[in-house]
Amino acid sequence: MNVSHWIRQGHRWVSILFTGTVIANFIALAMGNGQQPPAWVTYSPLLPLALLLLTGLYMFVLPYVSRSKQEAAETGHA
Repeated sequence: MNVSHWIRQGHRWVSILFTGTVIANFIALAMGNGQQPPAWVTYSPLLPLALLLLTGLYMFVLPYVSRSKQEAAETGHA
């Protein structure tokens, strides 16, 4: 298996983790009875969100990079 496969799988699992942390955040806000939830609950979605950004950008750019490599190989400008 190649790196792209692992990044795609990781992106899927991190998206599930991100969704869970956002749901937990909403539950903590709903059950707070007017109090703020702990800071770690509030900021817990940020790490998965950053990972989703990085892996998503990688997957977004990947077709353009592979297409330019393919065109360079066809024209002989490797």
